[in-house]
Amino acid sequence: MSHLLQWHKDPGPRIEGSRSLDQWKVQAPGIVRRPDGGFRLFYTAVGPAKPFANCQGYILSAASDDGLHFEPEPGIRLAPDPGVPHMSRRLLASNVTQCTGGWRMYVEVRGTADRPVVIASAFSPDMINWTFEQGIRLQTPGGVGGPRYVDLKEAGGRLYCCNSDYGSAGKLNGPRQSQSVVSAVTCNGLDFELEPGVRLQDKQSAEDDMGITAAEAIAPSGTRGDWFMVYSAWQNVPPGTVVPIHPAQDPNADASGSSENFAAASIAVDLAGYRSRIFAATSPDGLAWQRAGCIIEGSGYHGDELDAVHAEDMSMIKLDDDRFRMYYASCDAKGNWRVASATSARGQDAANGHE
Repeated sequence: MSHLLQWHKDPGPRIEGSRSLDQWKVQAPGIVRRPDGGFRLFYTAVGPAKPFANCQGYILSAASDDGLHFEPEPGIRLAPDPGVPHMSRRLLASNVTQCTGGWRMYVEVRGTADRPVVIASAFSPDMINWTFEQGIRLQTPGGVGGPRYVDLKEAGGRLYCCNSDYGSAGKLNGPRQSQSVVSAVTCNGLDFELEPGVRLQDKQSAEDDMGITAAEAIAPSGTRGDWFMVYSAWQNVPPGTVVPIHPAQDPNADASGSSENFAAASIAVDLAGYRSRIFAATSPDGLAWQRAGCIIEGSGYHGDELDAVHAEDMSMIKLDDDRFRMYYASCDAKGNWRVASATSARGQDAANGHE
């Protein structure tokens, strides 16, 4: 397990804005193996080729043979539906898993600013053509997103996600009080039941006092051993900082008709003094988690790395040599969002104290 606490950043971006579909913002990757070999990376993006005026983000994909060099695939994999209130604006943080007859995508879906975010799902026979499945997979009073699914073999599956709590004031009338990791279980991949308690509580340090945005867990390969989790958390702005309202919280942004304005306003908030980093945790049972420290971070607003300011919303995959590669959303000091990656140390290297 110690090798999963040591990661080296891979040079360069995996995905960056390169076309009219993803020119304004790229984030929230989800990685999966293609059935014919290689990898497919799903990610949220927005650009001038948006499918309708108020659209704030949709799911695109890119293919790779080696997991490092990705070629964007034509078209949109999955887009919001302006006729469905809970998914009329934006899709974020797709997570794809194999199911009977094809693949299922769990995705955070957003409507207008007054509506809490929820988790929906879509089905595809080929990972290219996707259709939303009826209904909502999971919802909470304050909103729940960032889905990450773990197959529990004969026991079904577990969905780790991030639950927002705005308290009695509600989403539009007060600041979010917490955004912590919760989990839900399923027998069929469609009907989920929240498990009692919180998996990881935010506000345990200055580095997570603005909440946890995503959490992905790896179950032990056998009947024994610890679970491992990576999660991303945001740190608040310095005291006295004036932060513009985020467009996802602003009803006026819903009426602007411009996702370009949405992207620009969103990035302005990202760069208002916040930081995000990626952390690790371990667990004996997948329910009670112990923090294990920060594993990915940039050097801050004066740094020049791809992830100088933000590293979040990661997705992992196991490589053929038993290492893991983590794909994550990164933001530099100029506000450029890209998908970056890092690779875990080998077991023997970690035991020797180096990568």
